[in-house]
Amino acid sequence: MNSTNRVMNRALLAVSGLVLLAAGALAAGAGLMPGIRDRWGATGAGLLATWHALLPTAPAPEPLGSWWALAVPALALIGAAACVFWLTRQGGGRTGTAALAQDAELGDTSVDISYLAAAVEDALEGNRAVVGTSLTAWRARTNRDGGTALRLTLQARKGASPRPVADIAEDLVEAMDGLLGHQPTVLVRIGSGTRTKLAGAHRAG
Repeated sequence: MNSTNRVMNRALLAVSGLVLLAAGALAAGAGLMPGIRDRWGATGAGLLATWHALLPTAPAPEPLGSWWALAVPALALIGAAACVFWLTRQGGGRTGTAALAQDAELGDTSVDISYLAAAVEDALEGNRAVVGTSLTAWRARTNRDGGTALRLTLQARKGASPRPVADIAEDLVEAMDGLLGHQPTVLVRIGSGTRTKLAGAHRAG
């Protein structure tokens, strides 16, 4: 329900996993097999010699010595900045508007998510099967229903039957449809949390 690019994330995770797996296999092989260890040593020595030969090709004033010595940390900083930018782009999409209706004559009408959240809490007042609720709105990836989708989370009391809690969620969704005047996309999650573990078990009768 957020703006995270899942395809790109999965591709990056797959590539990172393969790189780490290969590095781990090579490290294990270097520790167990002398031939691989010797090849690693020769490769490292060759790379070090190449680096020393590359430094004089781009001389720079002291104490820098070579522009290559500046290029490597600069590339590392650029990579770190790209990673930070990528992290800040994850998630997102959350909004405080549950619904938005636009009319050329009457103007725009918006429903704040806090209004629906308060209505949900009022509807569950005195209910023994649910100990906590959460209602959030997210900008949907399509323009359906004003471009907003809702996520309703119910924390069931310990020992409560799942069926009545599911019926409660269905009734809440129907009530929200009536309040908004249309049927938004609603993701319902029934789970447990700290409040569920601390709350007493629900006993019938």
